Amino acid sequence: MPACDDITLGIIAGGRATRLGGVDKAWAIYNEQPLVERTLRAMGDGFAARLVSANRHSDRYSAVGLQAIPDRVAGFPGPLAGLDALLLACTAPWLLTVPVDLRDIPVDLVARMQAAGDGGAVAVDAGGLQPLIALWPVARARTAAAAALARGDGAVHRVVKELGLSIVRFDDADFGNLNTPGDFLA
Repeated sequence: MPACDDITLGIIAGGRATRLGGVDKAWAIYNEQPLVERTLRAMGDGFAARLVSANRHSDRYSAVGLQAIPDRVAGFPGPLAGLDALLLACTAPWLLTVPVDLRDIPVDLVARMQAAGDGGAVAVDAGGLQPLIALWPVARARTAAAAALARGDGAVHRVVKELGLSIVRFDDADFGNLNTPGDFLA
């Protein structure tokens, strides 16, 4: 089981948020707080580093203790590009990724992902596979993510499958996503 100080936290927040009118989703307010700050609180402390995949407003993130990492591939190609950039910037042996726009974040998320073992892990909730909620073995995942991008395959779930990540079941949870204005009306 990887120790927390061997894990870098990586928040995926580099998208265009087109369904929200193009706002920087990380700073959108949900339950009276910006999504990025809410995610940081839920994930807790003790990580080797805290990174955010962000393609704009990078200066805002340092104020909340995050290092902003832009995609290496131009044009907002999707979450795999954010994962690729985070993996490249990560100096710890493990990277725990979570999207910034989760509606529900279980209090035991970090502990359960850590307990999954030394081969890496991916979350499955009531809705199915959640490939962006994963504990990545950095050395192996760097190679797999870069190769997928190079061949034009932006599917994170295929990288998960290629790496053979263990499944961590959250059967009673529904992480959900905050993608539209209606999603924010909780």
